[in-house]
Amino acid sequence: MSAAIDIRDRGGPAQPLLTVDKLIKHFPIKKGLGGKKAVVRAVDGVDFEILKGETLGIVGESGCGKSTTAKLIMGLIEHDSGQLLFDGEKIGSRALPMRSFRAQTQMVFQDSYSSLNPRMTVEASIAFGPQVHGVPKRQAIERARSLLARVGLEPTRFAARYPHELSGGQRQRVNIARALALEPRLVVLDEAVSALDKSVEAQVLNLLLDLKQDFNLTYLFISHDLNVVRFICDRVAVMYLGQVVEIGPADTVLASPSHPYTAALLSSMPSLDPDNRTEVAPLAGDPPNPIDPPSGCRFHPRCSLMEPVCPANVPPLDGVGELHRVACLARQPGSGHSLAPAQQVAA
Repeated sequence: MSAAIDIRDRGGPAQPLLTVDKLIKHFPIKKGLGGKKAVVRAVDGVDFEILKGETLGIVGESGCGKSTTAKLIMGLIEHDSGQLLFDGEKIGSRALPMRSFRAQTQMVFQDSYSSLNPRMTVEASIAFGPQVHGVPKRQAIERARSLLARVGLEPTRFAARYPHELSGGQRQRVNIARALALEPRLVVLDEAVSALDKSVEAQVLNLLLDLKQDFNLTYLFISHDLNVVRFICDRVAVMYLGQVVEIGPADTVLASPSHPYTAALLSSMPSLDPDNRTEVAPLAGDPPNPIDPPSGCRFHPRCSLMEPVCPANVPPLDGVGELHRVACLARQPGSGHSLAPAQQVAA
């Protein structure tokens, strides 16, 4: 695949590659000794779009629903409700069956070792996907060797090795090569560099940027490291307790966040400057229980801007700037919050 126009592009460059609309996934559980039925609201109405050729980052605390959202997109688990569109077509429909979608969308997982079959060589792991999708064995092996070279692993040295014979960084390069073997359009990277040491992480991040350019890729990049997100992402979505609370250009969101939770995440980042040390905890308390989330704004029990209007009203994800949306009553005109901007009156 080259950086030229992709013949699979049905809607042109203006149409989002992936649209996630009101996506919901609740996991049923039994609560307490009596076995009372309840649900964990892992993903509870997630909305965002990924534009063609961009890298969208998803950040948030552990348990906010980042990885579950990725698995729902990939069809690894079934969603309860909501809609997933890929290039304007509903995923799993007659126009875009799941097999066709998975040929265009691949995923790189966090654990580089458990992602690979320990009984298969590196070459066989990369060539397996194309063979399943009808590529002749010899052509699939040639593609695997070419991709190994592209991700910085000499085929003559690494093709016949097994996963246990590689380092963590080398295994993740193999996983990236395997994801590219089907010539996808969208690659979902779920904490793909978080298990690597910093020097290897930098190499893999630079590799991902080069591959994006060379193969005309679109990335969904899930991470808890805001420095990595700032480096690689064009836009960023912030999730809290199963919902997107802020989304916008990475430079805007990470430089001047509009949501108090985003600001708290940024203030929790360690600094090498001794004059800029964090002396006060940016957030108080633990994340609320996803089985019984707070009413209204789910962040209000931990928010310094909380007012009586916050637990009484659910804030919509509204625009506060160009391509910048936030779910906070303190940022929305006419919400009733004392810090809300004045509502403009039509002339």
